Amino acid sequence: MKTLIYQVYTGKRKKLYDFCTASVKKYADRIGADYIVQRQPILMIKPDIFQTNRSNESYMKYGGFLPIYEKENAFAYFRSYDKIALIDGDIFIRDSAPNIFEQIDDTHDFAGVIEREMPLNDRYVAKITNYSRMQYGNIKNVDWKWNKKGAEFFNMGMMLMNKSMGKYLNGETPAQFLRRPRFKPFIDGMGPWKWSTDQTLLNTWIKEEKMRTKHLDWKWNGLYNAVPNDKLHEAHFIHFFHKTVLPMEGENIEELAKLVGIA
Repeated sequence: MKTLIYQVYTGKRKKLYDFCTASVKKYADRIGADYIVQRQPILMIKPDIFQTNRSNESYMKYGGFLPIYEKENAFAYFRSYDKIALIDGDIFIRDSAPNIFEQIDDTHDFAGVIEREMPLNDRYVAKITNYSRMQYGNIKNVDWKWNKKGAEFFNMGMMLMNKSMGKYLNGETPAQFLRRPRFKPFIDGMGPWKWSTDQTLLNTWIKEEKMRTKHLDWKWNGLYNAVPNDKLHEAHFIHFFHKTVLPMEGENIEELAKLVGIA
């Protein structure tokens, strides 16, 4: 059984990402998984500058491409590995965390944490309710299983994938996959997707393909600032997202870590 943990960490070094990716590398070594951290952009997916609703700053400061779509390069490894965990660079893994690859078997293509199934604070519940309407309300061809907390969508900061998921690429490379005409409105940030990330695209893809999915316990992707700090003491993976709303943009990560029980 070959397993891989894949991360993307491009751009300038930050204490937040150094702190978190070091914990992921340590975790990969402990559970016997291969570890790849992508330090340079590869896919360089660009919006159509003649149609995009995205701000110039969101892509021009990166040379005209959208770094939020770099992590899909992990899809290139489906043929080489049985299972892949794609973990954002702002996720910290505790030393006590179990082996995540034991959470998926051949009966599922994809596993992740549904945001509305986390023990969220009231402020964040209101946020994802509005977010759901904006991101998924106009996608009518799939069942989002709406409830009072909004749509059923995975937080794609932590993606656990079986190699069987690769068949839904239909032989395409990661770049070809992202450039499908179906996904152009997401890439270009059209209409309600002006501020969308790969999360909207991936959730839509998984739903449209009717992939076999598994809802993981929230402890595999505990969101800082969304799940109460005392509850985050129980999380295996702590997701310090998003750096723009963290004190000092996460550069005081050691102090933030103490709040959630990381020594």
